[in-house]
Amino acid sequence: WLKFWCPCPVQKTMPSKRRNNGRSKHGRGHTAIVRCSNCCRCVPKDKAIKRFIVRNIVDASAIRDIQDASVFDGYALPKIYRKVYYCI
Repeated sequence: WLKFWCPCPVQKTMPSKRRNNGRSKHGRGHTAIVRCSNCCRCVPKDKAIKRFIVRNIVDASAIRDIQDASVFDGYALPKIYRKVYYCI
């Protein structure tokens, strides 16, 4: 009889931590999966943390050397545009 005894009142449903359960899929049944950029884990696309990273191809110390050696004046170095997804 001890395994059925509980001093606290019985709760019918588990409490929800977030209103959206950590996802942004309102009304959609399934969403596509993406891979985490850090650990390659499969994560639902709406649950993943998304970041858009824009970086220079050349690091800051070499930019001045390249601009001094360049024939073209005012040449803009290209950038790397990357969308990264992280799991929680």
